[in-house]
Amino acid sequence: MRIAVVGTGYVGLVTGTCLADTGNHVVGFDVDPDKIAALRAGQCPFFEPGLAELVRANQGAERLTFTTDLPEAVRHAEVIFVAVGTPPQPNGAADVSALQAAAEQIAPHITEPTILVVKSTVPVGTGDAIEQLMNTQCAHRVDVVSNPEFLKEGTAVDDFQRPDRVVIGAEDTHAAAPVKELHLPFVRNNRPILIMSRRAAELTKYAANAYLAMRISFINEIANVCDAHDIDVDQVRQGIGTDARIGFGFLYPGAGYGGSCFPKDVQALAHVAGEAGIEQDLFSVVHRINERQKRLLFERIVRKYGTELADRRFAIWGVTFKPNTDDLRQAPALTTIDLLLSAGAEVVAHDPRGMDNLRHLYGQRVRCQQDAYAALDDCDALIIHTEWNEFRSPDFDEIRRRLKQPIIFDGRNLYAADTMRRAGFEYHSIGRPPVSLAR
Repeated sequence: MRIAVVGTGYVGLVTGTCLADTGNHVVGFDVDPDKIAALRAGQCPFFEPGLAELVRANQGAERLTFTTDLPEAVRHAEVIFVAVGTPPQPNGAADVSALQAAAEQIAPHITEPTILVVKSTVPVGTGDAIEQLMNTQCAHRVDVVSNPEFLKEGTAVDDFQRPDRVVIGAEDTHAAAPVKELHLPFVRNNRPILIMSRRAAELTKYAANAYLAMRISFINEIANVCDAHDIDVDQVRQGIGTDARIGFGFLYPGAGYGGSCFPKDVQALAHVAGEAGIEQDLFSVVHRINERQKRLLFERIVRKYGTELADRRFAIWGVTFKPNTDDLRQAPALTTIDLLLSAGAEVVAHDPRGMDNLRHLYGQRVRCQQDAYAALDDCDALIIHTEWNEFRSPDFDEIRRRLKQPIIFDGRNLYAADTMRRAGFEYHSIGRPPVSLAR
């Protein structure tokens, strides 16, 4: 099938590349000439395991090309995927102006009946508005289909190629059929393709992310109760997670969630409910709990050292919002860094993939260190914010040797209390009794 993907950001590039990998001919469009030049050279604009190799392989097979020429991309396509950003506005509503602009720019170049597939996460009813816009400006019929993505950064290629389910929202079977056909190669393991109304598909994406965010905020609230009563949250988590009705997914306490999806989608769903006149508290509370949780490690540092931190230096391991990505959007580590800098502390940071983006954000205000252990030198404590695999079994003797004092503030509960006790650390984690230095 001939496909155009408008927007070569995270979702668009993964979508186009994976569709090319099953034999389709895909043209990726973007307005950023530097990004397109890099992609043509086989370079991904962000880190995602396995994606760069897949891009180069499909370019070599002449199934995947990139352009800044929108008319060229549109004329090529039977199906057009639109994957542009819908960032949050100050009131929490999703900003769909980029999607509307893309539709207006696409419309004049439609030369045959076309399927326009919206991959962007959008409020309920957006597809209706886009379809109306397209069909008032196009000489040929345009059917708008909602096909929300459920990709996790760090495993996006595998998520696309082996989905739990595919959701297609369309108002008639004619529009849904080619989108279903494109996804059939990825559901040979009998995962379902769910055909539903366009509005139901739009809401499904918000509902899924809000539910997962709610589970994280729930276990973080339980962890805070555990802190107050000297209880180990891991024991409670085992007690509820083994209930078949609950399970363990997204029940891991920590210093809050981040990324480009959960924070904005929870707020957007709250706004959608409010716009419909529905009195709701849950979505707003989930977001509020998370914002409060992001301050937790800093508050523990203040409890330990006081509010004046001008003579203190702290090492941070992990600044991306999760492992296996270079994405810092809404990362909890940034909250800790901002609060430490405001209190006068010096910050030395290490992350396997996030250093370039951190330098772009902070410049010289944060010292970036490529070596994890060198980042510890002359620091008062180590703060862990991202659960990269290489942090799970470090050389504790080396950590203790380099730090001024053997103190760790762990926002991801990477280490067992007994391990920390034997290694001679003061250890502060989430929802578990602290480990004190032996006297």
